[in-house]
Amino acid sequence: MAAIKIRPISDLRNDYASVEADVKNGPVFLTKNGYGTLVTMTIEEYERLSDPLERLLDETDEYCRSHPEREDGEAMFKRIRDRRHALRNVSA
Repeated sequence: MAAIKIRPISDLRNDYASVEADVKNGPVFLTKNGYGTLVTMTIEEYERLSDPLERLLDETDEYCRSHPEREDGEAMFKRIRDRRHALRNVSA
């Protein structure tokens, strides 16, 4: 596992090339006045993390369009959790 990279946010302005190089090896945590404020990552890493969620949202939209009846919140969240769990097992 790669070491966590922590850098001051001023490095984005003063040493962008170095921050960009660090990000290629994993997320970089940026600090302002010693406190964590942002995390930066490559577009590919962001897409890897967000694509499963986007798929779930798309499936939810499609489900809502094709099922005009409403279900209670508990049933809906159980179905979403089950689907999320199934996706997590497939991508692992």
